Amino acid sequence: MDQAAADHRRAVQAVGLLLLALVCFDLMGVLVRLLSARYSPLELSAYRNVLGIVPSLALLVATGELRLRGTNLRIEKWPLAVVRGLVVAVAQVFFYGALAVLELATVSALAQTNALFVVMLSVVLLGERVGPWRIAALVIGFAGAVWIMRPGSEAFSVYALLPVGAALCYAFSMISVRFFGPGTSNGLLYLYASGSAAVGAIILAALTTEFTALASWQDAGMIFVMSTLGGTGVLFMMLAYRMGAPSLLAPFGYFGLITAFVFGWVFFGEAPVDTLFPGVLLIVAAGALIIWRERRVKTVV
Repeated sequence: MDQAAADHRRAVQAVGLLLLALVCFDLMGVLVRLLSARYSPLELSAYRNVLGIVPSLALLVATGELRLRGTNLRIEKWPLAVVRGLVVAVAQVFFYGALAVLELATVSALAQTNALFVVMLSVVLLGERVGPWRIAALVIGFAGAVWIMRPGSEAFSVYALLPVGAALCYAFSMISVRFFGPGTSNGLLYLYASGSAAVGAIILAALTTEFTALASWQDAGMIFVMSTLGGTGVLFMMLAYRMGAPSLLAPFGYFGLITAFVFGWVFFGEAPVDTLFPGVLLIVAAGALIIWRERRVKTVV
């Protein structure tokens, strides 16, 4: 029973970290959309990866997750850690490109396909068994996302493929952390992924675009905050998916729709109420179904 209680605590902590990550990503999306009027997605991705690693590494050092002195910086399966970073760099270009042309709410709704990709990859790559309750929760949550999106207009333009592609890349990044054993430091895993993502983003930007001079100190500050939010969000999400099963956490990703719609209304004057309901009720129901099922299982155990 003590082990069951500990497992339940870890599951709650994992969900909390995931929700914090979603808030960070949505706030980052607001800044990316504002900056996209003056800077390309490739530039913003490069800035985010280079600047975003600094405050996150400082946090890892402060919490003891990463010790720069007396630490062996080589980790098991380091090529996979590098590939994770490169995949994240591609995902960012897709995601930022979508934010430049689509509404924040539309991008967020399309990005919710991430939950489906997470579950599918957890089955294919991890051999994880997904029960009927979790499948039902995913179907209900995805139905809510589609209801909010209301197929038609710009949501199904060619640009709508960008957030879906980003969702697939991010899903691989989330699932692949499960290949690393508990002895692998979170700090080193983050260092490998962030470092390779930064290098990949710089190379992509250097080969395909020219960097625009910063228009003002205000833009510089926004870029720094955007990068910090992105780096912190990735850190929270990495910790969440190392603590909890992907199929358990996936339905909670739908709650990012709520903050995305709120931020879209506050910062861009979008009126989300008519679009948000009743689809949001299905999204909340999906998360509630998972919580109810997990509590019932723990009670039985």
